[in-house]
Amino acid sequence: MSVTDSETVGSAVGTAPDVLTPRLRLVLVLLLAAQFMLAVDFSILNVALPVIGEGLGFSLAHLQWIGTAFALCAAGFTLLFGRVADLFGRRRLFLGGLVVLGAASLVGGLAQNPEVLIAARVFQGLATAAVTPAGLSLMTTSFPEGPLREKALGLNGALMSAGFTTGAILGGLLTDLLSWRWAFFINVPVALAVLVVAPTVIRESRPDERPKLDVPGAVSVTLGLLAIVFGLTQAGEAGWGSSSALLPLAAGVALLIVFWVVERKVAAPLVPLSVLGKRSVAWGNVAGLIAFLTETSLVFLLTLYLQEVLGFSPLAAGLSFGVLGVGTVVGGSVAPKVIGKYGSRQTLIVGGILQTVFTAALLGLGDDRSWMWLLLVATFAGGVGNMLVIVGFMVTATSGLADHEQGLATGLATMTQQIGITMGTPIMSAIATATMTGTGAVAILGGLKVAIAVNAGLVLFGALTSALFLRGARSSAQ
Repeated sequence: MSVTDSETVGSAVGTAPDVLTPRLRLVLVLLLAAQFMLAVDFSILNVALPVIGEGLGFSLAHLQWIGTAFALCAAGFTLLFGRVADLFGRRRLFLGGLVVLGAASLVGGLAQNPEVLIAARVFQGLATAAVTPAGLSLMTTSFPEGPLREKALGLNGALMSAGFTTGAILGGLLTDLLSWRWAFFINVPVALAVLVVAPTVIRESRPDERPKLDVPGAVSVTLGLLAIVFGLTQAGEAGWGSSSALLPLAAGVALLIVFWVVERKVAAPLVPLSVLGKRSVAWGNVAGLIAFLTETSLVFLLTLYLQEVLGFSPLAAGLSFGVLGVGTVVGGSVAPKVIGKYGSRQTLIVGGILQTVFTAALLGLGDDRSWMWLLLVATFAGGVGNMLVIVGFMVTATSGLADHEQGLATGLATMTQQIGITMGTPIMSAIATATMTGTGAVAILGGLKVAIAVNAGLVLFGALTSALFLRGARSSAQ
């Protein structure tokens, strides 16, 4: 097995570095820059959607495809590309994905019609599906299991979560001050900078013997994930009882069952069931799914609260989430220390309880701006708890595995992240809408509080699953 960086060769024999060397520090900066850019892309266009629609002639019904086209590809192909990174080279896929991302961002910024813009979003999504697991697997193979990896994953988690918030703020600023096109153009110099430096610092990492790619497994899981993500986005638009949501969701479940059957029989499965059978992988990903689902959807609910109940502008609402961004950075910074002292399982539990308490505190919000103090305090503390869970999930789901399985593990983790982000908003939107009684700010607030209560309940459920099913699983503190 070759490795990403010669300074990590000792990890296999117990002589891995326990401090960040200059080369490892540069590797970390490059990988974090790429991951932060990808996180920003998830939310940077949200505020700009109405302006884009007006400028390019999108109909209101088709405007959602700007986000859907990206989410479909980012979530649907991530597991496949995670395994491709293992088989054909993580650095190769990482750099190739950055080339595609930079080119697609340039095309999107120059688009003069809806078709070109949607095509650019498709390729941005594909690039994200390639770069995210490849970058994460380069990170987990560059830094040995233990304090260095926990620090790297903690910084990565903090920057990714902060990236979602930064995207919303940055999208509003760029659209107001320059043009929505700069929400695309901003990726180009970042991608170019990483592409110039990375080849001289990051070394290739892939198996010495390349097994055959499991084509039936790849096709069935990719189509299954695409169908489920499409069904979820349709549920947010047309409702959970609509045929446009139920049919693709049913097809997706059927295809994933086919995938499971295939993986039991092929000689070189895309996802070995022995990996999925590890409690750290299975229940770690459950915790991660709930963490991403709840926090991203909570931002959606609070955006509605700030704009529809309190009457803030979109830009002011986006700026209000700066406190949440600070909380996630704090959580990402302290998470490695908590994991090092208490283990990843305890970190998942503590983070989940903290997030539960402060999400539930939001049930006290009122219909005037005097309640902003509660929102700011709760989103900050909840952000700290959420980031403890996210870093704990990444450490748990990628620990105890061989280097040749890291692309698969990080592909699963990335898929979990992106499915969670995609699922959250339509689920919470449907709950809030279904429970609104009447019209006006008070009715909207009532529906939002029901959804917030469900959100808090899901976080508590995630903490309980970690407490019950990760007992005795491998901990980074042990």
